[in-house]
Amino acid sequence: MQKKAVLTHPVLSTELRTKILGNKQRRQLGIFGGTFNPVHTGHLVMADQVGNQLGLDKVCFMPDATPPHVDKKGAIDAKYRVEMLAAAIAGNPMFDLELCEIQRGGISYSYDTMVYLKNKHPDTDYYFIIGADMVNYLPKWHRIDDLVKLVQFVGVKRPGYTPRTTYPVLWVDAPMLEITSTAIRKRVAAGESIRYLVPDSVAAYIEKEGLYRE
Repeated sequence: MQKKAVLTHPVLSTELRTKILGNKQRRQLGIFGGTFNPVHTGHLVMADQVGNQLGLDKVCFMPDATPPHVDKKGAIDAKYRVEMLAAAIAGNPMFDLELCEIQRGGISYSYDTMVYLKNKHPDTDYYFIIGADMVNYLPKWHRIDDLVKLVQFVGVKRPGYTPRTTYPVLWVDAPMLEITSTAIRKRVAAGESIRYLVPDSVAAYIEKEGLYRE
């Protein structure tokens, strides 16, 4: 049976919000996974918009240990990525960290992570946040047909990507900032400014630790 995509408007009606979020006695928690090498302003805007538009209790940034589809040599040690995330989210009470993949180590498969989190927090409904570009890769995700039974995927629209998929994705609109971690690393290596591309606290941390110089 073909899965049906779900589309929404930026501001949810009360009826639609109730239908999507269900019983508010259950915690509604967003999961925003990634390498965050480094975290940047675009990540923060995306998470804030999803959390507010869906009325989530928290949005947790979940850095991976070893991502399954990224060059293992591309990411700096998890210690630095976690500390930059902690600095970046310090001013937003809706934001939090989820470090289970870092603590587990090894390749970070979202299915294994969500099985763990659902067993640990059976009173919580999870909303897995991904960019529109990642939606096209969902068919390649490890055990995707089982994963969609554990979480509600939330896709953030962006120019150039059609919000359409056979998987059940809840779409939201958010201001799209064309910022990438790759571009930030290149700018740091070249001695160029990254001000406003990352929070000041993250820029200061990168400078203090001498990250991305090579």
